[in-house]
Amino acid sequence: TEIDWQAYMQEVEGFANGTRDYTQLRGGTGPLVYPAGFVYLFLGLYYATGRGADVRLAQHIFAGLYLLNLLLVFRIYCRTCKVPPYVFFFMCCASYRIHSIFVLRLFNDPVAMAILFLAINFFLEDCWSWGCLLFSLAVSVKMNILLFAPGLLFLLLQRFGLLGCIPKLCICAVLQVILGLPFLLENPVGYLTRSFDLGRQFQFKWTVNWRFLPEEVFQHRAFHAGLLLAHLTGLVLFALHRWHRSKESILSLLKDPAERKHPSPPLSVNNILWQGGGQGEWEGQDKHWKAAPGEPRGGVALPSSWVCHLNAHSQIVFILFSSNFLGVCCSRSLHYQFYVWYFHTLPYLLWCTPTSKLTHMPKVLLLGVIELCWNTYPSTVYSSLSLHICHGLVLLQLWYGTALPPAPQPPQPSKKSAQLSRKAQ
Repeated sequence: TEIDWQAYMQEVEGFANGTRDYTQLRGGTGPLVYPAGFVYLFLGLYYATGRGADVRLAQHIFAGLYLLNLLLVFRIYCRTCKVPPYVFFFMCCASYRIHSIFVLRLFNDPVAMAILFLAINFFLEDCWSWGCLLFSLAVSVKMNILLFAPGLLFLLLQRFGLLGCIPKLCICAVLQVILGLPFLLENPVGYLTRSFDLGRQFQFKWTVNWRFLPEEVFQHRAFHAGLLLAHLTGLVLFALHRWHRSKESILSLLKDPAERKHPSPPLSVNNILWQGGGQGEWEGQDKHWKAAPGEPRGGVALPSSWVCHLNAHSQIVFILFSSNFLGVCCSRSLHYQFYVWYFHTLPYLLWCTPTSKLTHMPKVLLLGVIELCWNTYPSTVYSSLSLHICHGLVLLQLWYGTALPPAPQPPQPSKKSAQLSRKAQ
């Protein structure tokens, strides 16, 4: 179970022995292909576990990381008030694959994701500088965190405008330079090409999502280019029609927020108050009522400040999670440990749209089918096809479930009222 752990320890042992040329750091599974943050974090684990020999202690540390990760995810979900509580059971107890990734296999993927969820918690607290610092740290552990980057860039432009987001981007860049400095001074080209290799080939035998394709198609550059085009198209469509809610052009994001004419309306109608004409509307899981923000209804008062915070939190989480999910759907290959890239975001993506009583069970079933696909080893034609179908269903409900509602039409006067009006004149 600890094949990758042994490779990690061999890679960081080279650094501990004084090697600074990134191309010379290798393990049992091949050369080191992760950024510098991975080296420092796993170097700490290397010394904490007796040069990697005490695997049981490492598993205990990762069990603690698993609990911390759940705490960070639950805090995000609590801030958005989207997902029904019973869904958390499936997140905690129903995934054999996630438990294996964290506690048995000791991959670096969960480390990167835990730091990412910590960064999102800072974003929700409006601490964008600290959040960007942690986001960059997560990227330095594993590059898959860059799938969240398009959504983060959109949020920074929305929150600060072009000039205001430049310092935040500089925070991300400076941390990468500082962490990679020992390797950049020794062999800058070797470090950049190894740690940020976007063109790396994946082995067909490990793919979970493209098993139904012939291997020559899976390895073909034209197929990779098509996936990249599909990914970019999805990001553009979501940015234009689902993330950007203002009546102004999306280019207005480049302006200072104080200079924009129209504020962005709320994201969706599920557990969010639409703000229109001073009235709000809330659709809960089991009830439906309307009230102005702050006006009590049925003994419950919703302060307008709470409404605004709820809406802002939901937008942040939706944009980041959907940005990552689009990248997962268009990935050139998904290996079994990559499940952790989006497992903890799936409940939000499924329940962030309007949910009636009858649609709860199909959404739970969809989670179960996705879990079954990831637990099928080795992957089969049917498991990979089923995974794509499930991803497509999630994308469809995200696209149609978060569309803006039609603008309210003024009531048309009836014929009788028109006749009475003429008689009065």
